[in-house]
Amino acid sequence: MDFAIIEHLKEIKALILERKQDKWLTIKDVAQYTNLSKSTIMRCIRKGQLKVSNKTGKLLFKRSDVDKWLK
Repeated sequence: MDFAIIEHLKEIKALILERKQDKWLTIKDVAQYTNLSKSTIMRCIRKGQLKVSNKTGKLLFKRSDVDKWLK
């Protein structure tokens, strides 16, 4: 029984860490993270190569989407 509890706790920890790593980035953050210029990032947005959200009035990117785009 203790083994099952430990396994569940490990799963919970993994989910928390995964969610924490998938934070929102600004275009400045993406430029620093990728070592690319803002204009290159904007060009990829226009081409539909990179997902972006602007619901808040700012361009925001999920780190996981940026990582997928880089691969």
